[in-house]
Amino acid sequence: MNNINFGRVVLGGLLAGLVLNIGEYLLNEVIFVKRMEEMANRLNIARPGATFITSAVVLTFFLGIMLVWIYAMIRPRLGFGPKTAIVAGFIGWFCVYFYSGILTATLFGVSPNLLIIGLLWGLVEYVVAAIAGAALYKES
Repeated sequence: MNNINFGRVVLGGLLAGLVLNIGEYLLNEVIFVKRMEEMANRLNIARPGATFITSAVVLTFFLGIMLVWIYAMIRPRLGFGPKTAIVAGFIGWFCVYFYSGILTATLFGVSPNLLIIGLLWGLVEYVVAAIAGAALYKES
């Protein structure tokens, strides 16, 4: 029970990363697309190009793997199942989305309403991703 099944961490993590990537696409290219364009124009910067998007997608898959790894590490203490996956998702969301979201919003002058919508979207996204990835995780 103390051994982490890293093959399953990667498998579940790739699923979690897929959920995160889909969520980020929907948030940034469907829901916030006009606001992103307005902000890019206001700051006189180009919208993210292929290099940025490729890097973001790859890193997000690694982030999914980290979410499932967190789940695997806390599972002996909290038990297996959705409750523990929700905790893992919350940890990931707080360490990545909450922290960087607030700093980025402050740096680029994002409105509080937009920030709150983004943070809530991210929380749901991370929890759903962690639950999906954890569903594929099994100990050795």
